[in-house]
This record gives sequence, C-alpha cells and structure tokens, in this order.
Amino acid sequence: MTFVLRPLYLFCMKQRKCAPVNHLIKLSNHKIHTSRVIFHGEYEIQDPKTEADIVNVTFTDKTGKKVKVKGKVGDNILYLAHRYEIDIEGACEASLACTTCHVYVHHDYMDKLPAPTETEEDLLDLAPFLKENSRLGCQIILKKELDGIELELPKATRNFYVDGHTPTPH
Repeated sequence: MTFVLRPLYLFCMKQRKCAPVNHLIKLSNHKIHTSRVIFHGEYEIQDPKTEADIVNVTFTDKTGKKVKVKGKVGDNILYLAHRYEIDIEGACEASLACTTCHVYVHHDYMDKLPAPTETEEDLLDLAPFLKENSRLGCQIILKKELDGIELELPKATRNFYVDGHTPTPH
C-alpha cells in the first residue's frame, strides 16, 4: 500500500467499511501494489474438499479455553480464527500494519513455519507480551506439515482504538 493511500485506508477502517481495491485505485494516480493487502470479504475461508486438505488447529484463548477447528491447506490463521469466532482482532485486516493478530506458536511447530519477514519482526517488537515463539497470525498460512498446530492468544494486544472499544471483524 502506498503512502498516499494510508490515510484513505485508515478512514475506511474508522468508518468500519473497507473500500474495494478497485475503488482505491480510482482515487489515486499512483501505482498501487495490492498483493500483500487482503481485504476481508475478498478472502473466503472454505471447507476442505478432501481429508488430505484438512489441517487441525487448536486455539487457546485468553481465558485458557481450548478451541479445536478444522482449517485447510492455504488458509490464513487470522481469517480462520474469524470464521470460528476466535477473539483475534486483526485490525489492519492482514495488511501487515499492526500486531492485533499476535499469537504464540507451540514450540513444536516453530521450525515448520517460514522465517518471519523483517517487517513482521519489526511489528512484533511493538507487540505487548512478546515471547520468542510470537508470530502474527495473518502471516501464518496453513500447510499440511502444520497439522495439529497449537496457537495461544496473548493476554492483550495493542489496538488502534481506546476506552475499551472492541471492534468486530468486517
């Protein structure tokens, strides 16, 4: 996302509306690279078609309650959590601009994930309650080798909002 579009994108987020990518393109004369921006609604989680596509995921919420869900190869952890109403915010909608999808990955699965990008590492440095097994859920894409992955939510995340406001996924 270019620097010019950031104010427009933040306006859309505050209004709890996300403009479609082609709408943003019409509003700017600058070239836009949208490959890393995933707007909720354009990314759809679907049920696995075959048993070979299923990836079992266990989320542990802030209260310690474990929730087991079935994802599929290629699913994004953030949107999978939204589908099953797991309390992960994802304020920037997977555009790699916040830390509200911060999760702790069980140590058995850390080596099975690709190394975090420099941008992800920089953002994680801003996350409260950082641990060595911290990752951003929006950057974890399920693959069969991650079957059985366990993810724990931190006690709190840093949010764009104040005064206890909790936004809902779009």
